[in-house]
Amino acid sequence: MTATEAAEHDRAGEAAIAGEPQPAPGATPPRTPLTSRAAAELLGTALLVAVVIGSGIQATELTQDVGVQLLANSIATVFGLGILILLLGPVSGAHFNPVVTLAEWWTARRGGDGVTAREVAVYVPAQIVGAIAGAILADAMFGKPLVEWSTHDRSAGHLLLGEVVATAGLILLIFGLARTNQLRFAPVAVASYIGAAYWFTSSTSFANPAVTIGRTFSDTFAGIAPGSLVGFIGAQLVGGAVGLALVAVVFVRGRSAE
Repeated sequence: MTATEAAEHDRAGEAAIAGEPQPAPGATPPRTPLTSRAAAELLGTALLVAVVIGSGIQATELTQDVGVQLLANSIATVFGLGILILLLGPVSGAHFNPVVTLAEWWTARRGGDGVTAREVAVYVPAQIVGAIAGAILADAMFGKPLVEWSTHDRSAGHLLLGEVVATAGLILLIFGLARTNQLRFAPVAVASYIGAAYWFTSSTSFANPAVTIGRTFSDTFAGIAPGSLVGFIGAQLVGGAVGLALVAVVFVRGRSAE
C-alpha cells in the first residue's frame, strides 16, 4: 500500500467513524461520467448478446444434439457474462439489463443506493441498442443474414412462468448480495446463477428485456420470435417486482439498538 493509498484508507475510516455516508460496495463510482457509463452498458450488453447468439450458432454447426447445444451455449454465457461484469462493473455497475436498472432506481427512490431517473433514461436505451448491435455482430461473424427475424415461438404459458422465476431469482441474488455487502462476488455469483437457470427454467432464462429484444433479430438457436416478445418482457418485469418483494422480506435491514 502506498502512502497515498494509506492516507485515503485512513480518511475513509475516519469518515465511517464519524457517521458520514459511504458508497455501497460495488456501487457506480461517483466520478464516472454518464457518457462513459452508457458506453459501458452498450458495449457490455452487445458483447453479452454476441456471446449468447454466437455460441448458439457455433453449437448448432458442431452438433445436432440439442442437449449438447444447450450445454455449449450455457457454458459460453457463464464465462462471457462473468468476464463482462468483472471488467465493466467498476464503470457502470454492469447492469446490461433494464430490469436490473429499474430495480436499482426503485430502491434508490425508497432511500437506497442506485441510479436516478435521468440515468435510467440513458442506461435502458443504451442496453437495447447494444443488444441489437450484438445480435447483428454475431450473425455477421457466422455469415448469417445481418437481420433475420427469429421464428422460434416462445409464447407458451409455462415458458412465461419460467421467465418470472428466472428474473425474480436474478434480482433476489443481485440485491441480496448488495444488502449483505457481498457485491464483490457478483461476477461469479450472477454468471453461475444464469448458467444454472439455463437448465432449471423452462424458458432457458432470458431474464433480460434488452437481450430478449436483441435475440429477435437472429433466426438461430438462441432466437425468439417477435410475437413472443411482449409476453416475455411482461414476465420479466413481473419477475423483477417479485424479486424486489423477496429482497424486502428476506433481507430486512437491521435497526440499531438505542
